[in-house]
Amino acid sequence: MEYYDHLETRAPEIRERTLMEALPKQIEHARRNAPYFRNLLQGVDPRAISSRKALAQLPVTNKEDLTEIQRRDPPFGGMVAVGYDQIARVFISPGPIHEIQGRRPDYGRFARALFASGFRKGDLVYNTTSYHFTPGAFLMEDGALALGCAVFPAGTGQTEAQLAAIASLRPTAYLGTPSFLRILVEKARETGADISSIAKAHVGGEAVPASLRSELAGQGIRVTQGYGNADLGLIAYETEALEGMVLGEGIILELVRPGTGDPVAEGEVGEVVITTLAPEYPLIRFATGDLSAILPGPSPCGRTNTRIKGWMGRANQTTKVKGMFVHPNQVAGVLKRHPEIIKGRLVIDQDHSRQDRMTLHCEVAGSVSGDFAAAVAQTIREICKLRGETKFVPPGSLSNDGKVIEDIRKYD
Repeated sequence: MEYYDHLETRAPEIRERTLMEALPKQIEHARRNAPYFRNLLQGVDPRAISSRKALAQLPVTNKEDLTEIQRRDPPFGGMVAVGYDQIARVFISPGPIHEIQGRRPDYGRFARALFASGFRKGDLVYNTTSYHFTPGAFLMEDGALALGCAVFPAGTGQTEAQLAAIASLRPTAYLGTPSFLRILVEKARETGADISSIAKAHVGGEAVPASLRSELAGQGIRVTQGYGNADLGLIAYETEALEGMVLGEGIILELVRPGTGDPVAEGEVGEVVITTLAPEYPLIRFATGDLSAILPGPSPCGRTNTRIKGWMGRANQTTKVKGMFVHPNQVAGVLKRHPEIIKGRLVIDQDHSRQDRMTLHCEVAGSVSGDFAAAVAQTIREICKLRGETKFVPPGSLSNDGKVIEDIRKYD
């Protein structure tokens, strides 16, 4: 078995100790050099934040709030801790959200994931990730360059021109979305273009159905996927074991209940929150808006870092009921007022007259009095400003899918 470096197979307790030793220094760095975190973490003693329990007490910054944060303090919302002399590129992702790429080699840390996908020194990598405005292509390219690969910056679109380029350049590896790879394969089959040189692919940005992975394997292409974003770089990646995704090195993962900063129980689906050790963009408890869950035990591939199931949906389940928005943090507020509730889910449906209706499904142990039900309903009205019903169910009845709000209304 080959590994990118020794960090991948070190003892988990050594990795954890290293991360917790670095955490106070990163918080001090963020407070000292990034105005946003100086204000957010005012009064926090960095030396006291040396455990996951202490980290969980700090406020969360939501990715969905970045547009407004940056609008108030352009261009980066006060989150970037270095000047342009340490920045290689700046980007604008949809939102708009401004991001940076530091000058360090493999800034997004994708080389590790590409190595697990079989990319090696001497490969020609065909990069179809978009090079326009957004950082994905550059972060992937830097990972490939760090491995000693050459890169053809193909970008997206122009399928026939892409096929011609593949046939003439004979690249051995593909970077991009799985759907565009499928388009290339299908078009090559239709036109007779030779793309047989591509034997491995690292894909992202979309889910990879088992049927598509099998179809591409039938074309001689081994597909593995990575999970990351423009702000954090690599978060996790598939290995040859294809059993979940192994967390990247140098980041701290938490899974929290959507709408809160509270860590979920082991094995429960929660929102992915990352603290990064990058000096340029020191994101502390950055909530990605993605759902995932931790898998038990180490990967069969021998890498010892935490495994997650990968992307399992979006945490932002905000919906509109009777013309008013209802947010996950409001549901969390209801539950916090009533600690007897183990777990809750707000279900939105319609009554017989097709009027919107809210019902808070609550897991509770033992029987529930009418007074308690009335108290919970009153709390729903106070916090959500809408009338809500309650339904009490035994512990373990609600699905472990990370949903805090479930909208089952039908409009046809």
